[in-house]
Amino acid sequence: MSHVHDDLIALDIDDYLARHERKELLRFITCGSVDDGKSTLIGRLLFDSKMLFEDQLATIERDSKKWGTQAEAIDLALLVDGLAAEREQGITIDVAYRYFATDARKFIVADTPGHEQYTRNMVTGASTADAAILLIDARRGVLTQTRRHGYLAHLLGIRHLVLAINKMDLMEYAESVYDQIVADFQAFAGMIGISAFTAIPVSALTGDNVTEPSAHMGWYTGPSLLKLLEMVEVDASRMLRAPFRMPVQWVNRPNAEFRGFCGSIVSGAVAPGERVRILPSGKESRIARIVTDEGDLPRAQAGQSVTLTLTDEVDISRGGVIVTADAPAEVADQFEARIVWMQDDPLFPGRNYLFKAGTSTVVGTVTAIKYQVNVNTLEHLAADKLELNGIGVCNISLDRPIAFDPYDANREMGSFILIDRMTHQTCGAGMLNFALRRAHNIHQQHVDVDKASRAVMKGHRAGMVWFTGLSGSGKSTVANLLEKRLHALGVHTYLLDGDNVRHGLNRDLGFTEADRVENIRRVAEVGKLMVDAGLLVLTAFISPFRSERQLARELLDEGEFIEVYMNTPLDVAEARDPKGLYKKARRGELKNFTGIDSPYEAPESAEIELDTSKVSPEEAADHLLATLRELGMIR
Repeated sequence: MSHVHDDLIALDIDDYLARHERKELLRFITCGSVDDGKSTLIGRLLFDSKMLFEDQLATIERDSKKWGTQAEAIDLALLVDGLAAEREQGITIDVAYRYFATDARKFIVADTPGHEQYTRNMVTGASTADAAILLIDARRGVLTQTRRHGYLAHLLGIRHLVLAINKMDLMEYAESVYDQIVADFQAFAGMIGISAFTAIPVSALTGDNVTEPSAHMGWYTGPSLLKLLEMVEVDASRMLRAPFRMPVQWVNRPNAEFRGFCGSIVSGAVAPGERVRILPSGKESRIARIVTDEGDLPRAQAGQSVTLTLTDEVDISRGGVIVTADAPAEVADQFEARIVWMQDDPLFPGRNYLFKAGTSTVVGTVTAIKYQVNVNTLEHLAADKLELNGIGVCNISLDRPIAFDPYDANREMGSFILIDRMTHQTCGAGMLNFALRRAHNIHQQHVDVDKASRAVMKGHRAGMVWFTGLSGSGKSTVANLLEKRLHALGVHTYLLDGDNVRHGLNRDLGFTEADRVENIRRVAEVGKLMVDAGLLVLTAFISPFRSERQLARELLDEGEFIEVYMNTPLDVAEARDPKGLYKKARRGELKNFTGIDSPYEAPESAEIELDTSKVSPEEAADHLLATLRELGMIR
């Protein structure tokens, strides 16, 4: 094997443990199709390294009883039994992480699922990996899932791809079988831009070429799998040569004289006296001190968590990034990105998500899906949404600029996740390609006449009264009556009605879920402009999704958005059926109709709730007028 028995372990366990802790760490994943032998391969790696360490532990126990349980602290590969759950179920259904070590390195291996429906789990495991072992069953050759996982590994920026052609013992160790599979994969690799990979013929069951060279395949002269894993460059080592980047996690102010900026250095190195730039503000300063619990450092590098102090009074908050002034990161708020969708509910352009990149969390919107990738054929397909496990190239817009590097240059600075704003579940993982040109060319223009001055001239506050509810619940009727009362009082208003807007601004939209999201996004943006003009805007839209109503709320200042939930029962609304839409929906003539075959997500904390089966439209309008007075919207 590649291990060398370390005599030091029998002489000085403390020194051995210290050396073990300083070993370089390689993270890798195993992936491929179902039953290609991923878990068996991991078991073999763990088993062989466990046998070696048991020899070393026997030496400890025999010669140095005084060390007691210290030997238990060694990070050995004693987790083979952790594979039991997967064995009992027959498949790996989640990412199972295993740990082992050799004399050369420590390893973390992610055993990822082989089934297509668990592609998102493979993405999770690959997101931090330095290398990927892509297993192929020698009997079956390159399969669809082989290509899918190969594409994903390349997409996620894994620099070391190992093609482990497994079960060679079942093919009598034939070199021709190995050559054919390598040729087939090489053709695919060239299509997706994989410039290099290493192929190794193995038998995970018998151990051939896993940790030791195989006696059955003399025609193969390359390294064993474990030897290769001990030699490949770890991404952390490569990032030491990259420009300095440290996202700020928090600001440390234990007293008035000390202000430090805490975070983990993701690339490069820094020393006191070096000039740095603070992003996204662009201000510059110099490093004064590098502070740790064990004292100040003369230099810090990627992988270390430190507190930096600066020579100047510079305001930095969580999400800011300290970078080298000589090679700063980019700053933008619009990007092209690759996205892997990981949620059952589809991704729709126009819907807002929390966009988390490093320590920065902002609001982000996918403005367009440029194309979806068919990983089986590598075709670029037109798409108006991304389903579970879908992979798309998209344009993204953020509500504020962030510092970033392209993912291919710096994975830490170029990766992000999308989070559902209602459930706070991670629903997508992404990689930033580049900033869109217009992100650099478009700037916010200052104007002197603002919303406050317009409101003063009109004599009332600006705001938006957002009516939501089922068709037939009375939204348009009550909104119209309310506007008449407001107009009589001299209040400057405008009513945006769902049907009216679809005759003009939104005439190109249908009633699919994607079109409904875009419908409300446009209305919310138009309403925001009208509020900025000083108007009291009324909107009457079914607006069935909470996320879009939340988007509209967050476009306005605190207290300007008033949600009116027309909580009229479905049977009452359907009995009214003023436009005959429910009848058409029941007959199957009208698809995606809210309340019948499309969902309505009721508000959870609307400012006003009305049931027009219990109050008349006139009474509802009077109640709303009184509430607007109480809220200070009108006099």
